[in-house]
Amino acid sequence: MKVWFALILCWQLLAPAFANEAVPLADDPVVEQRLITIAEELRCLVCQNESLAGSRAELANDLRREVRSLITAGKSDAEIKEFLVSRYGDFVLYKPPVKPSTWLLWFGPLLLLLGAVWLLIRTIRQTQNNANTEVLDDTKRARAQALLQNTDLPK
Repeated sequence: MKVWFALILCWQLLAPAFANEAVPLADDPVVEQRLITIAEELRCLVCQNESLAGSRAELANDLRREVRSLITAGKSDAEIKEFLVSRYGDFVLYKPPVKPSTWLLWFGPLLLLLGAVWLLIRTIRQTQNNANTEVLDDTKRARAQALLQNTDLPK
């Protein structure tokens, strides 16, 4: 028990030494709000499934700092996004433009759905055709007739 208490005490004393500093906000709240608006439309390149605004990765912090400096330099939202796309490609955008290099991204799920529906229909038709082509021999036919008429089954 004393060992656990000592470990917890050491952890409480040493934990602040390993903590990261908070990311400084811009002096101007308008700049900070614009940064958040732009960062919500951008993808974190490390996390990949998180917006740049919500990510806490080091690269995300650097990108937010870069966007903040571009905002203070007087760049428009479109210019900032264009700068990031030229540097990192369309992947940095949550909604990449529809162009030949992103067709698979936009239309791939639809193609997979159509392929799955086609495969389902084909499988159902084959199953129905196989069920219709099964030939009964005389003993199976007699057994089926006996079951339908509810009489004694032939052996």
